[in-house]
Amino acid sequence: MSNTTSTPDRWTPERAHAWFKAQPWALGANFLPASAINQLAMWQADSFDPERIDLELGWARGLGMNTMRVFLHDLLWAQDAAGFKQRICQYLDIAERHGIFTMFVLFDSCWDPHPQLGPQREPIPGVHNSGWVQSPSATQLADRSTWPQLRAYVEDIVKTFGQDPRVTYWDIWNEPDNQGGGMGYYLPREAKDKIALVAELIPQAFAWARAQNPSQPLTSGLWLGDHWAPGSSELNAVQTCQLACSDVISFHDYNWPEKFESRIQQLQQYGRPLICTEYMARSLGSTFDIALPIAVREDVGMINWGFVDGKSQTKMPWDSWKKPYTIDPPLVWFHDVLHTDGTPYRQREAELLRLHGSAEAQRARAERVRG
Repeated sequence: MSNTTSTPDRWTPERAHAWFKAQPWALGANFLPASAINQLAMWQADSFDPERIDLELGWARGLGMNTMRVFLHDLLWAQDAAGFKQRICQYLDIAERHGIFTMFVLFDSCWDPHPQLGPQREPIPGVHNSGWVQSPSATQLADRSTWPQLRAYVEDIVKTFGQDPRVTYWDIWNEPDNQGGGMGYYLPREAKDKIALVAELIPQAFAWARAQNPSQPLTSGLWLGDHWAPGSSELNAVQTCQLACSDVISFHDYNWPEKFESRIQQLQQYGRPLICTEYMARSLGSTFDIALPIAVREDVGMINWGFVDGKSQTKMPWDSWKKPYTIDPPLVWFHDVLHTDGTPYRQREAELLRLHGSAEAQRARAERVRG
């Protein structure tokens, strides 16, 4: 499964910047409807909830959001590729009606490494994101004989939607070098030598997607460590691939503004557009009022984790895996922007989002990048 000579080249920095400047400044959230505990529940036929998706994407647009990052899963494709793609089309139709673009995530190394199709478990009371699942599973990752099926999944999904103007990015793999999610809870269940296996597979996943010649750029976000600048000795094999293969560089940051600005400055040295695909953890110092002005100044797209309070329970902090929270809601929400009924957690946050996502703000940004 080595890369073939016919695989299109990675986008040049010039092409990436031209594309990025032609798009609206990305402002949005990682999207999971409140009715779903994970990506399997979101997409399976028995639990797919277009009415709730329509409601929540309407709220998103009302907040000035224009881009949602949405996770797919290889098992959904293996179970019923045609049905899965039909539901993706239905989702995109809904999003388009609300003026929402979509970044699709193909693989994910976070949380439960043994996903199962069918009815998903109920949330663990007081625990952050207690039902989220990985793709591929630990079993698939450790068994190279299953990788051709992963390839078929990537190729079919990207071929099907690779020219769709409603899709604006392909996020090949979310936090690929993450292991032991749930504050170490899942570490004993991870694939042996997980990171080495991912380092072997992720460049192939990029190549499979790129071979479909999509009109959208490919990316995979850095999140681990503090030193990401070119030549850093701290970059591991997975991160080196992410940086070498991404057309547009993406990253995650849940830190105080000093760290957020430092990450941006390091990544700007690669000469490519930047988008932050996860941020906003209030108790850690990552907030809308601090992060958004920095991002606007540096022209970094911004997609926060968490949107509507629901079954994912991401208003609870990460440390709830160690000690589930008995206070619901917690005194300070960790993630999430809206209550289940659509009212803002903080009205000031809603005002900030509308300000930065307004048509006036988008026009001002377009003038800046043209200059």
